Amino acid sequence: MNKNFFVSVADLSKDDILRLMRKAESFEKEPNRNILAGKVCATLFFEPSTRTRLSFETAVNRLGGKVIGFSDAATTSSSKGETLKDTIKMVSNYADLIIMRHHLEGAARYAAEITDVPIINAGDGANQHPSQTMLDLYSVYKTQGRLENLVITMVGDLKYGRTVHSLIVGMSHFKPHFKFIAPEELRLPDIYRQFMDEHNLPYEEYVDFSEEVINQSDILYMTRVQRERFTDLMEYEKVKNVYILKNCMLAESKPNLRILHPLPRVNEIAYDVDDNPKAYYFEQAKNGVYARQAIISDVLGVG
Repeated sequence: MNKNFFVSVADLSKDDILRLMRKAESFEKEPNRNILAGKVCATLFFEPSTRTRLSFETAVNRLGGKVIGFSDAATTSSSKGETLKDTIKMVSNYADLIIMRHHLEGAARYAAEITDVPIINAGDGANQHPSQTMLDLYSVYKTQGRLENLVITMVGDLKYGRTVHSLIVGMSHFKPHFKFIAPEELRLPDIYRQFMDEHNLPYEEYVDFSEEVINQSDILYMTRVQRERFTDLMEYEKVKNVYILKNCMLAESKPNLRILHPLPRVNEIAYDVDDNPKAYYFEQAKNGVYARQAIISDVLGVG
């Protein structure tokens, strides 16, 4: 892992992932530290975000650093036509670390190439969401006691879902068995199917969201159909409510099953699931602070 950036899960070795998870575990035990005293961290969110931005900013604040930045590109000079290169170069004069979300795939990699300031990718289009993957892996480990040999079922938007794409790559070190449930329009891109074939990872694909598949799963990873990724709203309307997890569907599921979701949810998890002890998505979001503290401290070489 290059210590100067955190751009893609593909850049991480198995040892990198395990090291970051140990760090996250340490930060969960002791989240308030002063290891970023005197450091300024810029959060550049060219695309809307709630959980990711707030958890990164909470992580920085709990580590004693300062946060500058923006949460709406419309309020910045990019709305006047400033290029991404110029924005990154300019912010690099002010900050010790840049945490960036952008709607263009590859934007974080590009930013890492044009500045010496460390870059953390907080999501780039439908491509990668590596910090979400670290909190997902940490959540899987906390709920299952292991990462190896788990059956992981992913449901919903597998075409545009960058959390899904990143988790496939992140879990590839740990011999998972994947099950994918999606409508034809949102099935997994070929590049990730090829990736699994190359890494000898078993997987099956389904169109029907059945209790039979749920009952075989250790992790059920639900995703939102992302309206913002569709250019044709008729296509979105056709698939937006295609899968809804209801509490009654969990009656025969494995005792260790845990339900994850990167949030926000729309209709894909019914509210009656929230009180089921197998629902873990709000705790998963909380784990994001510890995972992101681990990433920040690792990239900056502190703590």
